[in-house]
Amino acid sequence: MGIDLPLIWAVIIIFGIMMYVVMDGFDLGIGILFPFVKGERDRDVMMNTVAPVWDGNETWLVLGGAALFGAFPLAYAVVLSALYLPLMLMLMGLIFRGVAFEFRFKAKADKRHLWDKAFIGGSLAATFFQGVALGAFIEGFKVVERNYAGGSLDWLTPFSLFCGVGLIVAYALLGCTWLIMKTEGPLQSKMHDLARPLAFVLLAVTGVVSIWTPLAHPDIATRWFSLPNLFWFLPVPILVLVTLYGLVRAVARHAHYTPFLLTLVLIFLGYSGLGISLWPNIIPPSISIWDAAAPPQSQGFMLVGTLFIIPFILGYTFWSYYVFRGKVTHDDGYH
Repeated sequence: MGIDLPLIWAVIIIFGIMMYVVMDGFDLGIGILFPFVKGERDRDVMMNTVAPVWDGNETWLVLGGAALFGAFPLAYAVVLSALYLPLMLMLMGLIFRGVAFEFRFKAKADKRHLWDKAFIGGSLAATFFQGVALGAFIEGFKVVERNYAGGSLDWLTPFSLFCGVGLIVAYALLGCTWLIMKTEGPLQSKMHDLARPLAFVLLAVTGVVSIWTPLAHPDIATRWFSLPNLFWFLPVPILVLVTLYGLVRAVARHAHYTPFLLTLVLIFLGYSGLGISLWPNIIPPSISIWDAAAPPQSQGFMLVGTLFIIPFILGYTFWSYYVFRGKVTHDDGYH
């Protein structure tokens, strides 16, 4: 039996995107939470919690995009053609967020508020258009003879816009619980106060998406609710409720690390639900990873280099988080 290269590449891409969502998620979440924190020194602490790692976190976005281009060129061509505008706006938001991050610390005191607003705007834009792209991906693309046959604004639907708002809530909760883990004192207390309502809003958003998706897509409804699939997949929504309950309890007792870990579990469960709904289609609704795969020779050649470099990425990522572990205080600075 030969090696299933498309499956291996699908796992690599899924892993890379998941790592990006988790790591850049709390970075963007901090920008989303900026309007809720008015103190200049507290905002400095918020940014200093991610200052050593934020740009390295985006490595996973580059890896995912490059892997998609090399391993599944048909998917890359269709998805980029269909989502050109929201993905460009997302990248502009990421660039603006990065520039604002660097310039904020170098700006004069009377100009810093301008970079604060830019940091908020860039974070919101990047997150919103990531969610919009995700929503459009779930809805699927019109493909005729292996070419995208839809319009340039087909991504602009109520469902995709709702997914954009939903991802803002998810990243806000991720950033909030990250700050609970990395800060102390009044700022940490403020984040404890925000975490509970954010968790309930995220539950509501997840519920709406979970109902809206199968109603709009009969094939996804069949995937989830036909027997015996229903019994296999039922643990996912149950675990979401159990995890949310544990998160609320952890916030109530002012835990430091548990809220962030449980939020990661929520993100993973949401990601798992997406996978259950769409697998094995890499171009919804009907083109699978095997249909969109590059020639085996190309996938095999790239796999050698990828399996060599991923351990290095994991290594320096782990090391950077290990070196900058612990709480961040007002005395810590960014240079």
